[in-house]
Amino acid sequence: MTMQTARHPAMRFSGICLTCIALGACALDREEALSLTLENINRHDRGASSVSISPDGSRIAIVGTGPSGSGAYLLETEDRGSQPAFWMPSGPLRWSPDSRSVAFVRDGDIWLARVPSGEPRRLTSGMGDAREPAFSPDGGTVAFYSGKGGAQDIWLVPADGSDAARQLTREAAAPDDPRFTPAWSPDGATIAYVSNGADYWADDVWLVDVVTAEARQLSRSLMASSSPVWSPDGERIAIFGTAKDEYWYQDLAYIYLLDPRTGGEQIVDMQVYATDATMRNRPTWSDDGATIYFPYQERGSYDLWSVPAQGGVATRVSNVGGVMRSIDATRGGNTFVFVRSTPTLGADAYYLSATGGAAERVSDFATLWEEVKAPVEISFRSFDGLYVQGFLFLPPGTPGQRACPALVQVHGGGTNSYLQGPNLIEQYLASRGFVVMAINYRGGSGFGRSFQDLAVEDWLNGQALDAGAAADFLRRLPYTTDKVGIYGGSYGGSMSMAAITLMPDKFDAAVPMRGAYSKTETLDETDRLGKIFSVTGHGGFPDERPEIYAKSNTITRIGNITAPVLLMHGQLDRRVPFRHFELAVEELERHGKEFETRSYPEEGHGFRNPDNRIDMYTRLEGFFERHLGACEPL
Repeated sequence: MTMQTARHPAMRFSGICLTCIALGACALDREEALSLTLENINRHDRGASSVSISPDGSRIAIVGTGPSGSGAYLLETEDRGSQPAFWMPSGPLRWSPDSRSVAFVRDGDIWLARVPSGEPRRLTSGMGDAREPAFSPDGGTVAFYSGKGGAQDIWLVPADGSDAARQLTREAAAPDDPRFTPAWSPDGATIAYVSNGADYWADDVWLVDVVTAEARQLSRSLMASSSPVWSPDGERIAIFGTAKDEYWYQDLAYIYLLDPRTGGEQIVDMQVYATDATMRNRPTWSDDGATIYFPYQERGSYDLWSVPAQGGVATRVSNVGGVMRSIDATRGGNTFVFVRSTPTLGADAYYLSATGGAAERVSDFATLWEEVKAPVEISFRSFDGLYVQGFLFLPPGTPGQRACPALVQVHGGGTNSYLQGPNLIEQYLASRGFVVMAINYRGGSGFGRSFQDLAVEDWLNGQALDAGAAADFLRRLPYTTDKVGIYGGSYGGSMSMAAITLMPDKFDAAVPMRGAYSKTETLDETDRLGKIFSVTGHGGFPDERPEIYAKSNTITRIGNITAPVLLMHGQLDRRVPFRHFELAVEELERHGKEFETRSYPEEGHGFRNPDNRIDMYTRLEGFFERHLGACEPL
């Protein structure tokens, strides 16, 4: 494959551009756009990664890769039409209560810097894995997580650097489960946190006294899916979660209110759900404690919502759509900032007043791409008459001039969704002559709990049949050839393997990446989050539900495969252990199937090295070109 040379876009900030209303991109010269190549996608894709606003609302901190390189940028809120100024190399920033300092992680330790131009100084030394710093209400102490003590525990360090960090909790969470953030009570006496200290399989809310280190379990019936957030008066704690006696829904959570004195639990009654985004989002309180704000994802698209804290009708605050993350608010929830992207716009920071109106784009970091266009959102009828959402990415010249081979993309996460973001790999494959359809198969979020329930105790079964129905739909299109492939990573890798073992006549080639092919033989090797996801999805352990695990145990059906397979996996993967890859290779060899493999010794579940990502998708593209052929003129 010929790789095109990357052209770095010129700095394209202007005050006029930044005052554009957020829903549309500013009109920029297309000569500044980069060619859509794997090299550019993996090495030169710029954008905002996180955003936070000072408690007093005076400044916005944007972290990402912008005009002056990677790091933290600062913007005066009153001067939102200006270019954010580069400040320093940094990850996500956490503001002090007085809005004069920020804490952040660098080289595995906690650092602090005065705003706007203070020199960063190290608060801890040798932690190695410090994360999620949080200032006490008086700004004098920073709480953070670290696994230095052998588990994920909360540590405290003076914000003035006058003393060494001290460990506060003991065995709060499993060492391989770094998901949550410590939450200070308004009086600074207590920290709320999520712990599995009472039960390995449970994520409960606990409270710890900052002085005595005495800890107690607060919640009993909920499974936390966000970090806790105290109400302004300290009388309640809000948290996203699901009931322990229900399926472990992801991205469709209740908002719980907890009484920190009694442990009482109350679900906020409303007509929609909160989207936790695999434990990355959290609720926000209004300054009077009367309203709770939360993100909600529908059909692959996000917006910010609000609901009365006592329950009632939830209403939409934003109307931007796309993918929303890194949501932050001023003290009292008067103003919000968030990172947003769409199918044609990369990740940038946005500003929104809680009083209403349109969101404003306040950064211009994201790369502009040649050949990128919005996919066609469609629905197709599946095997049982239900309709499934799909996104069609079309090559140049289709429909109308030529017919091209087709690909079904199956997303990861299982209970998550294919989101309406940039999705540059699908854009790239379409530009290279494939009709790509990404599907939101049953069991995913964004369509209500009844739709998500369709996959409960039926992993990789009805879901794989959805993929088969997608292949049938693609073949019926007038601008596709009769060749269809399937690919995906993580749960999408599992889905790809399941589809070609259940319906060998539907696909002409398959590329499963980082997939799980036998939960019965590898459950003990996966990390805690993977264990919980597997056991709750199957309704128990392999010896308790053998008939349920048999559905997802695709390793036993490899003999059915007729399509050539390209199998790829990271050897350090803990979420989906490398043993899955090895078992699949053994079975493919035993049955004499046509297959290729590529493993990556230094990679875990999410590939970090851009060289390896480029190699992986270069192999995928070449594999499909060889086995599916090229476009044909009509």
